[in-house]
Amino acid sequence: MLDGPNSSRFIAAAFAASEDCIKVIGLDGSLQFMNEGGQRVMEIEDFSRFKGCPWPDFWEGQGNANAVAALEEARAGRAARFTGFANTAKGTPRYWDVKVSPLFDDKGAVEGILSISRDITALKSFEDEQILLRNELAHRIKNILALVQAVASQTLKDDADMATAKPTFLSRLGALSRGHDILINAHHNPTQLRTLADAVVAEHSAGRVLIDGPEIDLSAKCALALTLAFHELATNAFKYGALSNDTGIVSLTWKLNEEADRPTLDLTWKETGGPEVFQPTRRGFGSRMIDKALSSYLGGTSRIDFDRDGLVFSLSAPVANLIEN
Repeated sequence: MLDGPNSSRFIAAAFAASEDCIKVIGLDGSLQFMNEGGQRVMEIEDFSRFKGCPWPDFWEGQGNANAVAALEEARAGRAARFTGFANTAKGTPRYWDVKVSPLFDDKGAVEGILSISRDITALKSFEDEQILLRNELAHRIKNILALVQAVASQTLKDDADMATAKPTFLSRLGALSRGHDILINAHHNPTQLRTLADAVVAEHSAGRVLIDGPEIDLSAKCALALTLAFHELATNAFKYGALSNDTGIVSLTWKLNEEADRPTLDLTWKETGGPEVFQPTRRGFGSRMIDKALSSYLGGTSRIDFDRDGLVFSLSAPVANLIEN
């Protein structure tokens, strides 16, 4: 049984049990004492190897300057606090929250310095991840708003009245929503082209869209741009093309072309078995969006051929551009 809270045995046991790294530092900045709990956290097996070492030298980068400044404050009788990186004795990188306080003698003079360091590596990693997620979310929202603005502008330009424009606009927003759901479900990992194609085309296909191609990673902006492209192609096929009857088929295929200086994704949407196709008299939203959005976001080239046997859409884009944000 331990003695009372003021006994040396009680204090020693409390120091040993603490998971904080508690140190006594000399006025010259040398390390004089470290509690047992601190030695465990710092992965120190033999404290004598570190006793007398300059304490600021344990810190890296700005942390070293912060440690020096904290010692100056303590020598002047004031407490200080900072955060910084310091490796353990075995080289494990850790991030610390450090409080430095003066130790006074009976006459009120500073005779030593107390430093208490708490390992906040997990908290630091969490905070860094949250910053990355916020930045990604802001970037993604910006991309979505830009696409929504383009969709609204072009839809109103194409349709003469709101009664016609409203369902068209809502349908396109629905496609963007499905694309965004895929991005969310990817848990901030790259979206797979196959996953995107299956999800966007499925509502139109009834098993009549044949999809084939290797796994390809897509950044958020490329995924959203391709979502709109697939939606426009599928909607057109359902209204006027191969999916407007009971016999037409759509083949959506892609491959990696690694023969060029820069590997490219070559994608083809080919319709067969539908009504006879004629060259349109004007370019609609779908054609303009594919030209502008895909060329801008994917940095590639695309074309639509209105063959009599069926519409053919082809896209070629550098693979490196597909994953870049």
